[in-house]
Amino acid sequence: MKKLLLLALLPCSVAAADLMICNGEYALCAASGSTPTGKMITVKGKKFQEGMAVCPVLTGRSVANGALMNGSCKAPPDKVWSLFSTVSEAPQAPSWAVAPLVPRILVTSKTEGMSNQWSFLCDKQAKLVNGVQLASCYGPINESPLNNGRVRHGTKVVTDAPVGTVNPVGGNF
Repeated sequence: MKKLLLLALLPCSVAAADLMICNGEYALCAASGSTPTGKMITVKGKKFQEGMAVCPVLTGRSVANGALMNGSCKAPPDKVWSLFSTVSEAPQAPSWAVAPLVPRILVTSKTEGMSNQWSFLCDKQAKLVNGVQLASCYGPINESPLNNGRVRHGTKVVTDAPVGTVNPVGGNF
């Protein structure tokens, strides 16, 4: 049931042809937060504050937005795409031990935002932490994966990041 709910929350305005199934390495940022980098990132012609999330690299099937990835699951050398997955557990900060992914709803406010890391490139980190390959992923803060618009205060967002995580990665609905 959880997997069906999460798949139902995938961006409705993304054309069916833009959704791709990838198989291989990907970063899963579902339980991560994003730290502002001080830079701006452009998504489909709109500028947003850029955030960096540290995410575990997994291997398997994942769902991608092909429009943001030029229609290819292949990442450049030493990079990986941050994608969506229906796994129920994954390595999580701060120890990077495997733990269940627990979805929760948050409401954005002046003090609590969200970030979108879906289908953006990540840099693989050189060293493993607790045996886990990590990646530094860069994506927009307060950008909607539904329509690429700005996420306003008072918007409901689903995330697997724990309470207190700054700019948790998630999607609005």
